[in-house]
Amino acid sequence: MKTITIDKEKCIRCGLCISDCLSSCIEFDEDNFPKMTAEERCISCQHCLAICPTGALSFNEKHPENSQAVDYNNILGLIKSRRSVRQYKDEEISEETFGKLKEMLPFIPTGCNSHSLHFSIVEKKSAMDTIRNRVNELLIKTMSYKALAPIVNKFSKYKDAFINGEDVIFRGAPHMVVVSSPVTAPCATVDPIIALSYFELYAQHLGLGTCWCGFAQVCLKIFPEICEMLEIPSGYKPVYVMLLGVPAVKYQRTIQPEPYKIAEIKEIHEKDSCFFCKAKRLFTNFLR
Repeated sequence: MKTITIDKEKCIRCGLCISDCLSSCIEFDEDNFPKMTAEERCISCQHCLAICPTGALSFNEKHPENSQAVDYNNILGLIKSRRSVRQYKDEEISEETFGKLKEMLPFIPTGCNSHSLHFSIVEKKSAMDTIRNRVNELLIKTMSYKALAPIVNKFSKYKDAFINGEDVIFRGAPHMVVVSSPVTAPCATVDPIIALSYFELYAQHLGLGTCWCGFAQVCLKIFPEICEMLEIPSGYKPVYVMLLGVPAVKYQRTIQPEPYKIAEIKEIHEKDSCFFCKAKRLFTNFLR
């Protein structure tokens, strides 16, 4: 069960939890207090818990007083307080700040020390607007092709939004970073992800917001002309996309995520696995 609890004495009914809910599953009730209206859509991101300025909202049994205050000045605090930002101010990042971000890039680790990554950084909002408008046009056109139904189905629930000109893909972000690698690179699919992980933490340290954008990545795969617009070299594959901008929201505290499974290995216990178990493991290792 997923639910939110509101301390009505603390709640100022600002609506930040509603506007920042990715799944649009929170609305005002008849008294203008937030309430969960579509539990089945909730992805448990806890943005509502993190953004509440007065600490009035609890998610399930996770209460704001058990979270840490946002702290961008120490690395662990930075990691804990990182959020995917989907609301941006309508302003450009300064050239000075972009200079700091680009100065950091050569220090990103890569497999076999292969410094062959390519970064396409959209530094002007006007250029970003050109890209977002072209992608929207291409998506609307593509949705009419029956042969592309498997790909189009990924976007089908957003079809009306595309037609109405809503920026479903890029979320109004004024900037974007695309990391590409040569198809012959030793760690072609891993290095760009490492690069963006470093990039987003430093960007957050500088007061910026970022969002890993899978929808934009799909668009780059199916629309080669967008790769041309981003000046991605021939022989390079665009691996992933990150939106970037000055956030229009401010998160007040960390979330309280569920822990991952950890195997605390202090000694080795060898097992005599059957042939079927080994074959299953081998198959699993090569999935995707």
